[in-house]
Amino acid sequence: MLRVLILSTLFPDETRPNFGIFVERQTLALAALPDVEVRVVAPLGIPPRPFSRLARFRRLAALPRQEGWKGLDVHRPIFRNLPLTKGRFHAGAMVAALAPLLERIRADFPFDLIAAEYFFPDGVAAVELGRRLGVPVSIKARGSDIHRWGRTRPVGAQIRKAGQAADGMLAVSEAMRRDMIALGMPGDRIECVVSGVDFERFTLRDRAQAKTELGVEGPLILSVGALIPLKGHEIVIEAVAAMPGVRLWIAGQGPHRHALERCIARSNAGDRVRLLGSIPHAELPILLAAADAMALASEREGLANAWLEALASGTPIVIPDVGGARQVVRSDVAGRIVARTPQAFAEALRTLIDAAPPPAQVRATVEPFTWAANSARLRAYFLGLVDRRAGRP
Repeated sequence: MLRVLILSTLFPDETRPNFGIFVERQTLALAALPDVEVRVVAPLGIPPRPFSRLARFRRLAALPRQEGWKGLDVHRPIFRNLPLTKGRFHAGAMVAALAPLLERIRADFPFDLIAAEYFFPDGVAAVELGRRLGVPVSIKARGSDIHRWGRTRPVGAQIRKAGQAADGMLAVSEAMRRDMIALGMPGDRIECVVSGVDFERFTLRDRAQAKTELGVEGPLILSVGALIPLKGHEIVIEAVAAMPGVRLWIAGQGPHRHALERCIARSNAGDRVRLLGSIPHAELPILLAAADAMALASEREGLANAWLEALASGTPIVIPDVGGARQVVRSDVAGRIVARTPQAFAEALRTLIDAAPPPAQVRATVEPFTWAANSARLRAYFLGLVDRRAGRP
């Protein structure tokens, strides 16, 4: 039996049901294997007063410290998140908060390794916790942890040191693996394991019927991503504004909403562009199936689950050449890789609307990306780390 302790600040809770849902799906698939057991530790960073009085932190602090979550045993310890410090003390605060908890967990769940699902502060803290407990540590890189935190002082040095000390590392794309090596992490300890997609949830539907159910007429473009500058939603808004008769729906929430509302007003396409807010994951399939294309103009990505979910729904994608884009869009059937400009996005979207690839062929491009394949590879990788630490061949 392989026992894995998942450590992730990216994990859903009742106040944020879509937050880190990709970690939840991966963990559920891993836990479904007959010879694997998992426990989840999902730390919550809460600042001291007066910041802790803000509504979002009050909601987090009110969450149960331990609960059953979709069949998983989840612990939600609080660590001190000091604002205005550029993250300098986050990992140390996490170690201080988690060390006694992990000792207690290990008393009845003797986990074989710690799997950190983000490099900062999770991965940095995991290396120290693993050293204290004498268990191997894996750290997964997903995107901004490398591209943003990895290049920020003083956090970047902590991340590089953790990568050099970890028993193994995971990258969500080959491009991410190259970026990790460029930061000074040992390439022989980095394995690329692409995320999976739920093919039962994201499946083929009749596009016209899906549009009718949603009350949509004419071409529809969908964008799925948090409302933050990184996602480049303004680029897609400007692109669709130049495409008469085409609608754009953006699913996501975040602090950039007001800026996007101003962008929509300037575009004179307010009657065709909608900010949908946070959409429950279970409601995304019909939106993706109804869309003629999914467009996301991210400045950087690892390998976005939204790409895979759109393609599994038979919907082609238009994305920039970032992260694992070329691992996913390997032909024109899957969509287009374009420059991050409104003109390039508009041209690609027009092409896909005018000559839509058959949905079944679009779906076939991501058939290898199953959660079953993902969990099988993770199991083999984790077992390899455990065996290597134990000196077994």
